[in-house]
Amino acid sequence: MPILLAGCSEAELETDMENQQAASEELAPPSETGVLKVATRNGSTTYYLDRHENPVGPEYALISDYAAARGWQVEWTMLDSTSEVLDSLASGDTHLAAAGLTHLPSRDELFTRGPAHTEITEQLVCHRDARPLPRKPEAIPGTEIVITADSSYAETLRKLGEKHPGIEFTEDPDRTTEIILSAVAEQQIGCTVADSNIVQVMRRHFPHLEVAMTLTDGRNLGWYLPAGSENLASDAHEWMNSVEGDEAIGRMENRYYAYIGDFDFVDLRALNRRIDNRLPQFIDHFLEAEAKTGVPADLLAALSYQESHWDPKAKSPTGVRGIMMLTQRTAESLGVNNRLDPVAAIDGGARYLADRHRRLPETIPEPDRTFLALASYNIGRGHLLDARQLARDLGKNPDSWEDMVQVLPLKADKRYYPSTRYGYARGYEPVHYVQRIRNYRDVIRPAFD
Repeated sequence: MPILLAGCSEAELETDMENQQAASEELAPPSETGVLKVATRNGSTTYYLDRHENPVGPEYALISDYAAARGWQVEWTMLDSTSEVLDSLASGDTHLAAAGLTHLPSRDELFTRGPAHTEITEQLVCHRDARPLPRKPEAIPGTEIVITADSSYAETLRKLGEKHPGIEFTEDPDRTTEIILSAVAEQQIGCTVADSNIVQVMRRHFPHLEVAMTLTDGRNLGWYLPAGSENLASDAHEWMNSVEGDEAIGRMENRYYAYIGDFDFVDLRALNRRIDNRLPQFIDHFLEAEAKTGVPADLLAALSYQESHWDPKAKSPTGVRGIMMLTQRTAESLGVNNRLDPVAAIDGGARYLADRHRRLPETIPEPDRTFLALASYNIGRGHLLDARQLARDLGKNPDSWEDMVQVLPLKADKRYYPSTRYGYARGYEPVHYVQRIRNYRDVIRPAFD
């Protein structure tokens, strides 16, 4: 079970250095026990449980790959805040903290710096209707700013305050950055400071969040270890800087960040509104379709939103119709007699996507196999097979969605499509199609929790 630890300030941490040193010496290294003890916190950019209660998240992914490479098991300690994570490090009862921690000189004095994995900037975020927004540091004085306690943001604001007197802020010991951002979106507080990767994820859920300004140059997020943990830190650095570690970072970025495109305020505001007033009419049908086909209900809902914005009477100029936008031919093959019946259409669309997924080789790993199935749903199986063969011809991996994102658009390139069996196709469309469904799914997912 996760262990909850009490938090303390960084000033208090300094007084615990001797105790930390002794405790870290008592904690047997994972090379001896086969167990890596890791402290983290819940968050979209760290560690969380999906709707099937499986652990996921960027930090979870990297730690899992590191431990697997060393043949270790991971014992996770789930904490509520950055402050508690730092407290866990100070107590010396954890081997490593993986919680989206910014590498700072002030923290290097207290702990052993581990490897970095993500570059971010720190951003001042406000509600978009709170005009005028502070666009320069000299405009910040007088702005209400609340940040999570013992974070790197406090150091950033203090340094800015030295140059621009009047900058004030409140440190909240109870709320995480994500929760504070939600409070900004609900206009309960003025502004906050957050890492750019957290802002990138949260803005899809809260369209009214706006970046007023970027406060820092690029900074590294990475791991920290208790003081005196140089051996384990060196091993973590070695793994992260290896080919294996580089590939793990690539997989993490591709799964959690790379697909998030430019922010479209109008589109996401409409999506959030329709989650409230349209999705409830169909949510049980998506769940029933999942029970029959195994295709996740939130994925089906995201696909349906991409296709029709959950309009059972939707119709395109090319003749596809209904909430899943099925062609007449596809509907007939699935036994769907009325494409405008949302129950029948959702069931048929789920079975069709499941069939696209089943026809792909079982050796394709997830989530790549699902992304390729979605592309097949959009562009057709024949064109997808063409693109997979084209990938092989070009020395790319046809089982990698990351590689196929580069290859699929070539189906519209006259240098390549004449040599394919099915010829020309708008191959750039499935790339954007899958990207948007992934974005929509992230926003829709809480409705199914």
